[in-house]
Amino acid sequence: MDIKNFNLALDQIAEEKGISTEQVKESIETAIAAAYKKDYGQKGQNIRCKLDFKTGEFKFWQVKTVVSEDMVYKEDEEKDEEKVRFNPERHIMLEEVKKDNPGIEEGEEIETELESKEDYRRIAAQTAKQVILQKIREAERNTIFQEYKRKEGEIVSGALQRIEHNHIYVDLGKTFAILPKEEQVYGEFYKPGQRLKFFLLKVEEGSKGPNIVLSRAHPKLVSKLFELEVPEIGQEIVEIKAIARAPGAKTKIAVSSSDENIDPIGSAVGQKGTRVSAVIRELGGEKIDIVEYSENPEEFIANSLSPAKVLEVKISSDNKAVCLLPKDQLSLAIGRDGQNVRLAAKLTGWNIDVQEVESGEEEDEEIEEKTEEKESKKDASEEADQKEEKNKEDVDEKVDQKKEEETEEDADEKVDQKKEK
Repeated sequence: MDIKNFNLALDQIAEEKGISTEQVKESIETAIAAAYKKDYGQKGQNIRCKLDFKTGEFKFWQVKTVVSEDMVYKEDEEKDEEKVRFNPERHIMLEEVKKDNPGIEEGEEIETELESKEDYRRIAAQTAKQVILQKIREAERNTIFQEYKRKEGEIVSGALQRIEHNHIYVDLGKTFAILPKEEQVYGEFYKPGQRLKFFLLKVEEGSKGPNIVLSRAHPKLVSKLFELEVPEIGQEIVEIKAIARAPGAKTKIAVSSSDENIDPIGSAVGQKGTRVSAVIRELGGEKIDIVEYSENPEEFIANSLSPAKVLEVKISSDNKAVCLLPKDQLSLAIGRDGQNVRLAAKLTGWNIDVQEVESGEEEDEEIEEKTEEKESKKDASEEADQKEEKNKEDVDEKVDQKKEEETEEDADEKVDQKKEK
């Protein structure tokens, strides 16, 4: 056997399948042991093989497990899952082994070296081939499972492959994942070939590989996208304290800063809104409200109703908060179909009731003063108009008198001229 080319082939297989060379070597050894058992072994035997990948030499052992009387299941006894049915090819009694190995204990293994064989028949070779392929597939699946299990709760990127029965299959590169209907965003349009970011919801082992479930509707998708876009969040200087989401419509997040010199809202929004705009684009235009978190419940509740301006928050022991707002801010606080106040309640954990503030005596007095002031200004304006009109009349009267005087002078002058002629 050309051991050099053989090892190069093993390295190539390991690289293509994304598994370690050691896993490929273990698969080869398991396959050769299966071929040996097929041609030279007995049914029920547990045979192991060790291949020297430098010299190409094989060594074989038969392995038996040491068992005691208490571990062996007898036919006249009731079935016990903790006990084993004794097989002389796979088990050996403790009393028998203790003669040569006094320190051995039950559960340990005894290895007996077997004669090495290099020639195998066609069926044994086919068995070895099948075992190699199976072991490599298992190693590949296990590697993929471990890789994505570590990414659980993180963001992954993939291309939409196909849509079947309202479920979307996503190509992640090394494997496929599923985006179930309940984790899709209502109103979001999906088409094959489209690349999107997803929240990796869970990874489970399956018979044909890992079962990977993705989400586009999970609130943590938004927070993870902000971690990618905002360095201060990734560095844990700015922290997302709470998040409430209505997928496809609107999200509210509460942020705080561990550094008093850093504005948490400004960091999340970015210069000219570049950071929050990138998140909004990835979410297909979903609106995002960023509010400042506060340990003071009244202040936090007031902030949560942004963009509405809250005048006062009254909280009670039954986890209820009443928010008083001016009349022109009430619709902003409630939002379309009550969405804004619902998200605020979800964000803060309080039952929020928004109410219009009632006018007090001071406000009534202020309104009366402003009314009187307006009336006095109106009276002054009317008086000024009257004076201006009277002055205008006086001027017009003087002009008329002057015109009459000039007319009389002209008439006298014409009479004098006639007399002279």
